[in-house]
Amino acid sequence: MKCSGTGQFYGTTNERVDLQGITLTDTEYTAERVPWHFHENNYFTFILEGGMTEVNKQRVYECAAGDLLFHNWQDAHYNIASRHYTRGFHVEISNQWLAHFEPAQTIAEGSLCITDPLIKKRMYQLVREMKLEGRAGGVVVDALMLEVFSLLGKSSAIEKDRKPKWVVQLEAMLRESREDWSLTALAQAVNVHPVHLSRHFSKYFGMTLGDYLRTVKLQRAITLLPREDLSLTDISLECGFADQSHFIRSFKAHYAVTPLHYRRFLR
Repeated sequence: MKCSGTGQFYGTTNERVDLQGITLTDTEYTAERVPWHFHENNYFTFILEGGMTEVNKQRVYECAAGDLLFHNWQDAHYNIASRHYTRGFHVEISNQWLAHFEPAQTIAEGSLCITDPLIKKRMYQLVREMKLEGRAGGVVVDALMLEVFSLLGKSSAIEKDRKPKWVVQLEAMLRESREDWSLTALAQAVNVHPVHLSRHFSKYFGMTLGDYLRTVKLQRAITLLPREDLSLTDISLECGFADQSHFIRSFKAHYAVTPLHYRRFLR
């Protein structure tokens, strides 16, 4: 079984930035099927465009734009490309970096699908650093990755305490639905009192309900920005913003760049 070295992925490398212990890679997947393999480093895969199926010995992940996976270096897996163009952003972390910074989250065996929007936001910030700063962004990249591991640690602690059923239901609803929810409607849908939902939401989701709803909208929008056939007006309406101006203001406040600027990153 092949071991892929640092920065080596099955496809065309658009860009690679090597930092002290962290390697960032922007890759277009070109193979219809990637055979069983594992990697030299622990790493994250963030799907920027398209999608793929990833299979390991325990799980099958159907990945689309905006999905995030973590892979332990020992995790053997293979991939099947979608029928569409697929592009991934990879963050590899060396053992030396882990030993130096000692992040709070213990590296889990196998792979992990990460749905936390705060962690995904950090991934988009890493894409921004790569495209704007390159090797000069090392300090910011280190700080962002420490935040990622801290957030993973908090998420794992919540999982160990077992999320209430209503939290699991609510997370799935907010991630998959495109409705413009009210607090009362959400509470009714998961069968809890609105006051209880509002009071405990930030404990399980890491932010207020309003911030979470806005973050989910923006992350849905950012997966559509690579599509040149969609205008900013199309995307803003598709994602539930009042108008294009509202979308642009929210996007810039969240990601520190405009939607058009982000779209240029990917060209």
